[in-house]
Amino acid sequence: MKKIGIYDPYLDDCGGGEKYMITMASLLSKKYDVSVFWDNPSDLEAVAQRFSIDISKLSIVPNIFSPHVPTIQRIKKSRKYDDIVFLSDGSIPLVLSRLFVHIQRPIEDAKQSMLGNIKKGRVHTFFCNSEYTKHYIDRKFGISSQVIYPPVELHSKKMKKENIILHVGRFRVIDKTVGVTDFKKQYIMIKAFKEMVDKGLKKWKLIMAVSVKPEEKKEFDKLVELADKYPIEFQINKSNHDLWEFYSKAKIYWHASGFDEDLDKHPEFAEHFGISTVEAMGAGVVPVVINAGGQKEIVTDGLDGLLWITIPELIEVTLILINSRKELEMLSKNAIKRAKFFSVDNFEKQILAMIEKT
Repeated sequence: MKKIGIYDPYLDDCGGGEKYMITMASLLSKKYDVSVFWDNPSDLEAVAQRFSIDISKLSIVPNIFSPHVPTIQRIKKSRKYDDIVFLSDGSIPLVLSRLFVHIQRPIEDAKQSMLGNIKKGRVHTFFCNSEYTKHYIDRKFGISSQVIYPPVELHSKKMKKENIILHVGRFRVIDKTVGVTDFKKQYIMIKAFKEMVDKGLKKWKLIMAVSVKPEEKKEFDKLVELADKYPIEFQINKSNHDLWEFYSKAKIYWHASGFDEDLDKHPEFAEHFGISTVEAMGAGVVPVVINAGGQKEIVTDGLDGLLWITIPELIEVTLILINSRKELEMLSKNAIKRAKFFSVDNFEKQILAMIEKT
């Protein structure tokens, strides 16, 4: 049986990238002997629990890509594997197995070198999570990568839709030296909703379903203060099961990553894909999302959702949906159809085709 090794350097982060990598590992383990390189089993278990991933057939083995492991030892141990799938931050390891390199974000600061070019030449396949990411990494590395969109589980509980605008995302503080303190632009969405309420919007509420790390709670508390005395509800660190209830109840979904950023200079500040947007669409929630990054690959404006660039546009198109039941229902039906394109089944077929290609 083919032996495959999986490495994700951010496994303890428990984010969307980890969902991608461990879902891939789980699907491959149905057919192959799959191991995850990591030193703390509880991190893998946390990802599995957070995203409801079956890891029963996965093995966890010592991390040969740890900086504490000498290069020669890493190379020797890599011989045990037919294939290794490596989530890269721009670096490429030297291994003796076939190497598949996955990149999930635009990488503008990766440095090219002779050794790097040699290692790049040994890569069997580069693959990424969106056309947006592909555009930047192909140019940066001089390659032609394959796009395999993230696997998105689509569920919808049979619940009556309510007057809810929903946002789902991790609260994430970025390096303040480049002026970004709120990657998901949750401050912006709260301010936009408050403006709508101040101008007369009634009987609607905004739900912010966010995951928050302990070290970022102090900054997050400022977000909560901003929403005080408005119909804004925070749901913190909820499970997938809870999130599906919110998706099933909501009518409109907001996403704003990349707003008011210089994306030519910092393309990484836009959403690289947008898993939560697809999850919402699968439950019939109409996406009202920024026209930037991977969001515009998911949503076709006016067909299965609405795109915006400025805050006045965000407010305007949201009010169109609030005031037009016919428009809301039409876009909702089309959103459900569109979301099926990003199914786990499609992801599995593409991953297997890539791994089995000679």
